[in-house]
Amino acid sequence: MKAIGMIETRGLTAAIEALDSMAKAANINLVDFKKVGSGLVTVIVEGDVAAVTAAVEVGKKAHNKTGGDLVSFHVIPRPHAELRKIL
Repeated sequence: MKAIGMIETRGLTAAIEALDSMAKAANINLVDFKKVGSGLVTVIVEGDVAAVTAAVEVGKKAHNKTGGDLVSFHVIPRPHAELRKIL
C-alpha cells in the first residue's frame, strides 16, 4: 500500500458520488466503505501517492452534486503496515 485516502461525508448518496468521481479521476482501489453512524459514511481508497491525492481532491468537490456534507478528508502517504490490519 503506497497511500490511503479517506473522505467522510454526511449521507450515503454523497459518499457514493464522491467514490464514483474519485475512481474515474485516478487509478485507485476501494479498500472499504464504512457506515459510521448518524449518517456518516467514510470511503477509504488506496493507490500510489499522486493518484490517491488527486482522487481525494476530486472527491472533496464531487459530494456537492448531491447536497451532502463533506465532514473530513485525509491522505496518508506510505502508511505503516500495521494500519492495514484495522482497515
